[in-house]
Amino acid sequence: MSGYDNSFDKLDDLSMVDSLVQLSFLVQNILARIGTEHDLSIIQIRLLGILRDREPGMLQLAKHLGLDKSSITGLVDRAQRRGLVERTVSESDRRAFNVKATPAGWKIIHEVGEQIERQITAVTDGLTGEERAQMIALASKILVTAPGMSR
Repeated sequence: MSGYDNSFDKLDDLSMVDSLVQLSFLVQNILARIGTEHDLSIIQIRLLGILRDREPGMLQLAKHLGLDKSSITGLVDRAQRRGLVERTVSESDRRAFNVKATPAGWKIIHEVGEQIERQITAVTDGLTGEERAQMIALASKILVTAPGMSR
C-alpha cells in the first residue's frame, strides 16, 4: 500500500457539514496565503474588510469580529502602528473612537480585495451562472439566518 491518501477523491460523497467545513478550509487557505504575501493575519484581513464600507466604533468592531475589548484594542494598535488605520473621535460619543482606514490601509484593502476576488473566482470557475446564483442565494440565507451572527 502506498502513502497516497485518497480521502479527498470522493468529494461527491461529502455530507453538508463536511462540504461546508472543507469549503471553509479552502477559503481560509486562500486568505492565509494572501495575508502572508502582505504580512497580514486573517483577523487583520477581516478588520480591513470591515473598514471598506464603514468606520465602526471599537465596540462594534469587537462584536463583529467576536473579540473582547483588550483583543480589539491590540488588533487596532498593531494596524495603527503599521499605518493602516487611524482612530477618530466619535461624533455621537466624544469619549469613544471610531476606526477608519488610512490611505496606506486603502491601498492594502484594494490589493488584497482584488487578489481574494481573483482567487475565489478561480476556484468557482467550474460553476455555471445558475449554480453561482444558487450558491450566492444559499450562502446569503445561511449568513442572514445563522444564530449568533452579528449583522
